[in-house]
Amino acid sequence: MNERFALVGIRPQIPAELSCSKKWYTGKPVAAAVLLGIIVLGCLLGGVIAPGDPGYMDLENCGVGPCRAFLFGTDTMGRDIFAMIWHGGRASLFIGLASAALSTAIAILFGAVSGCAPGWLDGLLMRLTEILLSIPSLLAVVLLQAVLGEASALTISLVIGLTGWTGMAKIVRAEVRQLRSSEYVIAARCMGGGFFHILWRHLTPNFVSSIMFMAVMNVRNAIAAESTLSFMGIGLPLDVVSWGGMLSLSEKALLTKAWWIILIPGAFLVVTLLCITSLGDYLRKNVNRKESNL
Repeated sequence: MNERFALVGIRPQIPAELSCSKKWYTGKPVAAAVLLGIIVLGCLLGGVIAPGDPGYMDLENCGVGPCRAFLFGTDTMGRDIFAMIWHGGRASLFIGLASAALSTAIAILFGAVSGCAPGWLDGLLMRLTEILLSIPSLLAVVLLQAVLGEASALTISLVIGLTGWTGMAKIVRAEVRQLRSSEYVIAARCMGGGFFHILWRHLTPNFVSSIMFMAVMNVRNAIAAESTLSFMGIGLPLDVVSWGGMLSLSEKALLTKAWWIILIPGAFLVVTLLCITSLGDYLRKNVNRKESNL
């Protein structure tokens, strides 16, 4: 018996410096965050990086390819694409952030009201949300933009924000219905706390992580929607430079074989959207992991 089995004690502890510990960046979208930070910083410092006027039409250098004088070339109207990239990114990022902030605020307010409302009102508000969800978002954006008239960065942000809150509102409503019976919420009501006080101090901090992924993705969707509107010719006016407006010149670029007019702005737009998608996916996985551990 003793020959076949040996009595062992406690396994000796492996020193911390010899243990195989994961690096802090393992599983995190560090490359996407750094790349997105460089693009955003470049857009904010566009006047320093590219001090030239992005709207200046140099008729002597129309359709010039990338060279030492024009790093990214010029478009069919002689505008410097390098300056347009960094200055136009401001408009695209502003539309993405402003519309995402508006849609998130509407979703939190609408979802919280629906979650705290009586059954009949909750059902009515949810049916309204489902009706709005059934309408194609691009069609709703085009319709509202046609009603508002001439497009600008502010009106496009308003239109996209007013049409992108429905899916997030359903998540907020489900979270609020779970939290409204919590002891601290009941105690706040008994102490005379109003709806907005309870929403801001007690409810929002508990479900903000659940909607963070959708808020980040709304930024991506807004930038893509602005690019789509500009590509269709109903986006920002020609004197306002944006990445979507630069892509609206694709037909002329294809006819003149000026590939840099499409490829360079398209590459910046695609890389930005992919970085935002990677960050949003990381937030979604973190939320799912936390919920699975509860």
